[in-house]
Amino acid sequence: MFRLWAKIWHENHLIKDMVVENSSDDTRTHKVFQAVEDISVSFDLPKPLWLEKNVNEFKKSAHTRFYQDSFIEDVDFDYLEIQIIEED
Repeated sequence: MFRLWAKIWHENHLIKDMVVENSSDDTRTHKVFQAVEDISVSFDLPKPLWLEKNVNEFKKSAHTRFYQDSFIEDVDFDYLEIQIIEED
């Protein structure tokens, strides 16, 4: 089972969170991108852009934060944090 935890933070307070599960046979990359899309739909957010900083951070620790510069539209929170909590 693949599980990714998403959290929205504003002024050091957790505003929303959710866990996305995926048991398909897709690659890890496809699972991550699908999870980010599911999160965007669920939280009614524009999809974040993967900047080089995000890619490097995610490769290193399976964790990254998307700040305002990762979104084309304005967002009303400080950052969206994603983290893989389980991989098969």
